[in-house]
Amino acid sequence: MVALVPSTISPLAIARGRGDGYLFALSDAITRWGGSIYIRPMPEMNGHWNAYCAYTKGGRSKGGAYSTASFRKAFARIFVLLHGGPAATMNAELARLKLPPVARDLAAHPSPQLKLMWNPQGYGSPDLPGNSAAAYYPGDSYVDIVANDLYYIRGKAEWVAAERLYRAHPGKPYAFAEWGLWGLDAPSFVEQMARFARTHARLEVLSYFHGTRGSPWDLTNKPRSRAAYRRLITPLGR
Repeated sequence: MVALVPSTISPLAIARGRGDGYLFALSDAITRWGGSIYIRPMPEMNGHWNAYCAYTKGGRSKGGAYSTASFRKAFARIFVLLHGGPAATMNAELARLKLPPVARDLAAHPSPQLKLMWNPQGYGSPDLPGNSAAAYYPGDSYVDIVANDLYYIRGKAEWVAAERLYRAHPGKPYAFAEWGLWGLDAPSFVEQMARFARTHARLEVLSYFHGTRGSPWDLTNKPRSRAAYRRLITPLGR
């Protein structure tokens, strides 16, 4: 799983092809890799801490280069280029999107070898209608899998938002691209995640975040949660 987190190029610039050199190189790297891979372009896009979010922390729009419309176009372009194929085929799709063409063929990476994750947070931050997850959705044709990030922070996890996002896209596989316990030993959260996995048939990916020793999410210093993980989560991957 690879996250693309641009900080020096706007969504509008990506949509207009100014990041194509990077996408060409990534496409070539995926071909060399040869195995299956998930790509997360601009995850948590409705979080103000990300450069590509359309809004500041205070709720002010960042302007057209960072608008949700620009984000949707950028995501669609990334989808088209990374799935690849003959330039003529890609350019026909880009023309439908009213986006600039490419000048070269790219290796085809069909699903399920390559899956692009559209990965908002369940709630926007700031929590404004214009910064909702839905505002950033590029359309079913440009998303392979819908993902969410869910953490247990200060005794709370946004399960209502996770459920709403799952139900909003009934035709797509679902993922928790990141989930974890933020500095707390709370096996109840692990148990609830296991229940979600058992009762939501479209869940495809369940990826615990950053288990580096000593990090706030490290399970080694959360013995009760670690035991629950081994009992309930580990068997899901077998």
